[in-house]
Amino acid sequence: MPELIQPTDDDARALARGLIDTARFGALAVHEAGTGLPMVTRVAVGTTPEGQPVTLVSGLSHHTKALELDTACSLLIGEPGDKGDPLTHPRLTLMAKARFLRHGDTDRDALAAHYLQSHPKSKLYIDFPDFCFVKFEVDKAYLNGGFARAFVLGPQDLGL
Repeated sequence: MPELIQPTDDDARALARGLIDTARFGALAVHEAGTGLPMVTRVAVGTTPEGQPVTLVSGLSHHTKALELDTACSLLIGEPGDKGDPLTHPRLTLMAKARFLRHGDTDRDALAAHYLQSHPKSKLYIDFPDFCFVKFEVDKAYLNGGFARAFVLGPQDLGL
């Protein structure tokens, strides 16, 4: 059987970085609080000024409660285009640990201002007391760049 994972090259790095930089939402996988069962939900996605993936979450949501108990998570980004088989379009799975940034934390307000540039509608709730940011501290990433283009990347490959 042929090796499925290709050596990571600059094209793979650029594709992965581009997926992070252009993502506006993604599928967040967590372990459900109380059961440990896998749970996936859609979240808005942006980046910090340094390019680290981030989302804004409500403390009332199931996925936030899950991340508070177990910070291990996975974030899938990359959307299919308008034409063709959805599985031929690039996607990136980030394996990460969640790090919370709450009201009153250093850099929270600067991150909020940056986040609002790409997610202006979140102005309606960004300052609600139950909302906080989750930064994704990436340990590893799986890039599927299309047919026969599978890569494993580390944080350094993503500029993180």
